Amino acid sequence: MSENINDHDEELNQPIENTETITKVTGMYKEWFLDYASYVILERAVPSLEDGLKPVQRRIMHSMKDLDDGRYNKVANIVGHTMQYHPHGDASIADAMVQIGQKELLIDMQGNWGNILTGDRAAASRYIEARLSKFALEVVFNPKTTDWKLSYDGRRKEPIDLPVKFPLLLAQGAEGIAVGLSTKILPHNFNELIDASIKYLKGRSFTIFPDFLTGGIADFTNYNDGVRGGKVRVRAKISQLDKKTLVITEIPFSTTTTTLIDSILKANDKGKIKIKKIEDNTAANVEILVHLPVGISPDKTIDALYAFTSCENSISPLSCTIENNKPVFVGVSEMLKHSTDLTVKLLKSELEIQLNELEEQWHFASLERIFIENRIYRDIEEVATWKGVIEAIDKGLKPYIAHLKREITEEDIVRLTEIRIKKISKFDIDKAKQYIESLEEKIAEVKHHLNNLITFTINYFTNLKTKYGKGRERKTEIRIFDDIIATKVVMRNTKLYVNRDEGFVGTSLKKDEYVTDCADIDDIIVFRRDGKMIVTKVASKTFVGKDIIHVAIFKKRDKRTVYNMMYSDGTKGPSYMKRFNVTSVTRDKEYDLTVGNKLSKVLYFSANPNGEAEIVTINLRAVGSIKKLKWDIDFANLAIKGRAVRGNQITKFTIRKIDFKSAGVSTLKPRKIWFDDTVQRLNVDERGELLGEFRASDKILIATQSGKIKVVSPELSMHFESDMIILEKWKPKKPISVIYFDGEKERYYVKRFLIESVDKEEVFVSENEKSKLEIISTDYRPVAEVLFSKRSLDKIEVNFEDFIAVKGIKAQGNQLTTEKIKTVNLLESLPYEEEEDDIELSNEELENEKNIEEVLALDVEQVAPKEFETTKEDKAKKALERALQKKKKNTEGEDDSQTALF
Repeated sequence: MSENINDHDEELNQPIENTETITKVTGMYKEWFLDYASYVILERAVPSLEDGLKPVQRRIMHSMKDLDDGRYNKVANIVGHTMQYHPHGDASIADAMVQIGQKELLIDMQGNWGNILTGDRAAASRYIEARLSKFALEVVFNPKTTDWKLSYDGRRKEPIDLPVKFPLLLAQGAEGIAVGLSTKILPHNFNELIDASIKYLKGRSFTIFPDFLTGGIADFTNYNDGVRGGKVRVRAKISQLDKKTLVITEIPFSTTTTTLIDSILKANDKGKIKIKKIEDNTAANVEILVHLPVGISPDKTIDALYAFTSCENSISPLSCTIENNKPVFVGVSEMLKHSTDLTVKLLKSELEIQLNELEEQWHFASLERIFIENRIYRDIEEVATWKGVIEAIDKGLKPYIAHLKREITEEDIVRLTEIRIKKISKFDIDKAKQYIESLEEKIAEVKHHLNNLITFTINYFTNLKTKYGKGRERKTEIRIFDDIIATKVVMRNTKLYVNRDEGFVGTSLKKDEYVTDCADIDDIIVFRRDGKMIVTKVASKTFVGKDIIHVAIFKKRDKRTVYNMMYSDGTKGPSYMKRFNVTSVTRDKEYDLTVGNKLSKVLYFSANPNGEAEIVTINLRAVGSIKKLKWDIDFANLAIKGRAVRGNQITKFTIRKIDFKSAGVSTLKPRKIWFDDTVQRLNVDERGELLGEFRASDKILIATQSGKIKVVSPELSMHFESDMIILEKWKPKKPISVIYFDGEKERYYVKRFLIESVDKEEVFVSENEKSKLEIISTDYRPVAEVLFSKRSLDKIEVNFEDFIAVKGIKAQGNQLTTEKIKTVNLLESLPYEEEEDDIELSNEELENEKNIEEVLALDVEQVAPKEFETTKEDKAKKALERALQKKKKNTEGEDDSQTALF
């Protein structure tokens, strides 16, 4: 025993040799991964370009055809039958079948098949039933035009591709992930696909866009024909139920009500949005109620839902299919062309098969008539052998077969011998003749279809649309989306603080100076006493440099916030002043706003969100022989330029201090606002129809076909109802003229009124559900033409000004007629000389003239340092004085005739 142990110890003490070797993998290992990848691509994940089906889907459809007897089959039974063709488990087959069924095209379902809106799963396959739809039976199958192959175990035959005579792949869509390859083909509208196929057959151009069963809104601007690199933006359909409630009635593709609600709750927890509660009332249709807290803007919340939740998603299509056992990447237009060409080919094959069958029927019917009518069957009575029988019949037929279209074969003669005596004895020559003539008519019809194959195919598609297109109208609304800037709609529920001396800003400095509310996605802009500026991301604590004089939320491309600044160039250099805005910067890059010399110092700084230009007083040091030590400077006399300019020289002497003297008015023009009908949004980018130039006190007038009207401040985040018919700049003295039908009293009324309540939606027709608006006009003196349903009644002309005086919005109006009106048309309005707006602003208007950026919901705040602040009363007083001086200056020296023009 001890010897063995010692020997073992000696072995352990021996040096270990490096025996590592490299072995190359050869043989079957070399090909296994490629074989597996090819199998997954061809046999599992990617659909065929020919019939638009994956192998499991094709085998399910083939099995359902095998079992089809017109009645429903248990899905479990269908799954079991499919396993004869598909070498995988029953779960994958059942899931694939449910997916086909939920697309509501090929399978007629019975039972609980799940809900694509809520994401609820289907019941177990033993509880639900299915059969082929009438559409599938007509379009998908034809054993005569199907190419077959052996199943995986060689016991049965299965189709290589089903002879689908419809762009099924585009109608259903497809999604799959293979090895190193994926596909995502979006579903398209049934009727639009048929229309596109017809256009293609007619040689016309076409465009097709996806359509989703979940509805929603989609922007297909960058669809790129469904190929790689394209993008589709999909949104939920959200509307305002009332001031405190939003309702989601349609959801984006690839989401469910459950995932949508989860994303909203998650955004609320993170503080991106602010909601009170959510109710999910979804049943057959989507209805998600989003309740808002008091003081939260519904319009802004809608944009925030799109920006921070699954209410808006981006889908990247990737059109990959299998053609000739190879993956190919083609656009949806090429797919539709290929499918249409294949449909033409299949229809031609079916017609040729049908023609051949009809000609065979005609041939044998003609032979049968000759055989019986000329009693050739008697020629075989004395013949003893089978060969003799064949020869006797062949000899007896020869005098009568000149009109036949092909030669007689032995097989034809054998069929004649199989005719029963009963049929011969009851043979009716007239009926036989009529049958042959009917076959000839059918043959002629089929030949006509073959000669006019494109027309036949067009009629085929038209018939499909007529039979199956009802109820398959487009569900997804096509619209161009405006880009939502997240920083403008995020809920600012975090507070920003600053330590000016030590140079820190952030959300965790709660013991320091409060600046403003912010969000974690905001950028902040910081100005320092040394003339440096920096823009950085909101964080808990960030060092931006000591001696901070101004910090605020940074707005990109903000041309209306103007910074007024005075600085000294070094210690002995002159002092300069400049006005500038900051529209774009590189984050975390430090910018020098001075000339660049060391020890330069900011003497005065103010941030003016609407381009205000204040007046300041310059105080110099009493040094040497300087005579003028104090004077005023008005920033309004200085042009607004870029941040990098040096500015205008104030003085070469040392400035002791700068005092704020008085506030000024904005030097910027009123903002022009446009309405883009395509995206149904207001903008300042010159897109759409110009509504006018707006000051802070100006409003817009909105009226809808449902009889609602309101006057509100124009906010860029506003959403508009789909039945909006009036949108214009509001003029308080301009009356609104209306003809409407009162559902309760069943008669028509005319009314004229002025809007008295601002920011309040009112109903200007009676609230009976049968009441409806006929016409509305915002002209001063409108005229309308009324046509009646009864032809015996002459049309009448209504001059609103003469018909009724201007009354309150709640007034019923004057009765127009009890007769049923067919149409009301607005005629050319009577002339009216509109009064010009007053040049002079009242003291109250000046006081109420707010920041135009705030009116347009851009959340800009006045953030000048405290030593430069002034009261609203001082600002208004100074602005009024300057306006009066300007008017007086304009009118001095004018003669009486010139003044009379105004």
